[in-house]
Formats: sequence, C-alpha cells, structure tokens
Amino acid sequence: MRYFILILSILTFVSCKNESETKQVQTTTESGFKDQLINDTVRDCAAYYKAAAKMDSILLKSLEIENNTASEALRTFVDFAFYCESDTMSPVYLIKAAQVAMSINNTEQARIVLDRCINNYPRFKNKPAALFLLAQLYDEPRMLNDEAEARKLYEQIVYDYPKSDWAASAKAALQLIGKTDEQILEEFKKKNKGK
Repeated sequence: MRYFILILSILTFVSCKNESETKQVQTTTESGFKDQLINDTVRDCAAYYKAAAKMDSILLKSLEIENNTASEALRTFVDFAFYCESDTMSPVYLIKAAQVAMSINNTEQARIVLDRCINNYPRFKNKPAALFLLAQLYDEPRMLNDEAEARKLYEQIVYDYPKSDWAASAKAALQLIGKTDEQILEEFKKKNKGK
C-alpha cells in the first residue's frame, strides 16, 4: 500500500510540474515561442534522422535480424517519419519500417506505415514500391490474406504507373493470384520446358 501511495504521489508531482512548465512556455511571447518551437523541431528531426540512419546501417550490416534489433529499428524509423513528417526522407523510412515489420511478422504495423506512406505522400517517387509492398501484404496467406484487396492494389499500380518496373511486377503478380504453390510451380515448369 505504501508503494502505491508513493507512486501516486510521484505521478501527481510530475503531472503538476509538467502543467506548470506548459504554462510557463505559453506565457512566452508569441514570436519567441514559435522560433523556439521551430528550432527544437529542427534539432529533434536531426537527432531522429541520425538515429534512423544509424539503425539502417546496423540492419544493412546484419546477416540476420534479431527481434530486439528489428523492434528498435521499427520504432526508430517510425519515430523519424511521424515526428518529421515534412522531411523528404520520411516516406523512405516508412517503407523501411514496413519491410522490418514484415520481417518480424508484424503485418498490422506494416500495413499502417504503408498506408501512411501512400496517403500522406502522394507525390513520393517510390509510391509504386509502397503500393506493391502493401499488395504483397494482402496477397500473402500468412499475412493479411485478402486477394481482392491485393488485386485492386496491383491493378492500381498497372493503371497509375504503367511504365514503371513495379507495373511489370504487378502484372506478373496478378497472374499468380488465387493459385497454389503447386500450380505456380507447374506453370513455371511448362514455361521452361519450351525454352
């Protein structure tokens, strides 16, 4: 019971302290507050980017990704992309976050960050890659297992980005939707027999 009261007291003290600090910041002049906020954001984004780049480097050097490392990378990439949304690297790190999430079978997190990448960055040059990864999530039986949604996304890539490499991959994927591994293998054998 003593520990509970001690913890409650600490939480109350911290919340009161945070509230008084907030009031102090709000009494700062309007222009001074905005300048400070901009400077803090730039400094924070630089720190978030540095952390994300460091994790990216660690992953690139790894032959196998441990769950702890993957979870830390996922958190670091998402933090950068969410807190520094206007940075041009944000959609790149959302795709990286999705790839890491997929590697540890966190399909819901992968779907969320890919949706954010696609919806928040309509002019992102690698949007077809994000769409393709999302389509794969839906296409894969072990992941989201929704062939209708996968088909819709593959068709969107073909329609919206017809000259991209992703359109060719999407066309190939459309040919495989609904087929078992055995059927795909049989078709592959038939194609290679004729060569």
